[in-house]
Amino acid sequence: MGADVIDRYVTDLGSRLNGSPRQVRDLLTETRDSLADATEAHLGSGLTEQEAQRRAVDEFGPVRVIANEYQAELAVGYGTRTLVWLAIVLPLMHMAWEYGRMLFIGPWPAFATPPPSWYLFVAKANDLTNGIASAVALAALVAGRLVARRYDPKLLARVAASIGMVAVGAVLAGNLSIVLATAHLDPQRLLQSAPMTIASAVSWIVVVRLGLLARRCLSCATIVV
Repeated sequence: MGADVIDRYVTDLGSRLNGSPRQVRDLLTETRDSLADATEAHLGSGLTEQEAQRRAVDEFGPVRVIANEYQAELAVGYGTRTLVWLAIVLPLMHMAWEYGRMLFIGPWPAFATPPPSWYLFVAKANDLTNGIASAVALAALVAGRLVARRYDPKLLARVAASIGMVAVGAVLAGNLSIVLATAHLDPQRLLQSAPMTIASAVSWIVVVRLGLLARRCLSCATIVV
């Protein structure tokens, strides 16, 4: 039926998009409103409802073309969100953990014997990982926005996803390495505070969540509509 032309168009368009549900919903709402306005204009020129809707849809553009344009916009949004999370959440999480450690544990007691050099290297690398990942994400956010405007908009999302996956992998590897190294030298250090044990578990959950966000970002950037 003619009255379903716009509905079918919007439904088809929505089925081709992958991204934030809120952003997809906003884009589809804008599309429907634009088509409704165009339909009203064509009705005023003497076309029937069916003819007006078909004219509005034809003028708006083929679904595949519009979907590709919208998907690029969604990819930029996901890429930006991923980099912002990496740039802000990782250092905040590290600072919160250190503050909690000072609050519930205090300064780390000295080892019974001086720790080996490999342990100090692991500890230092683990401390630096969050800061480095955050700095790289911030730099990619600034540079990526400029590149995305001149070249493929989905490039920002691909860069963000790659950085996110590498950063999450590095943070997880660093956390796991220091836990295993500490367990090897002094297991009691891992059991000094129940609140910090919970905080560590929460940190792992946040990092895994960032990894899932990066994976979704990559999917959003590589989908073919």
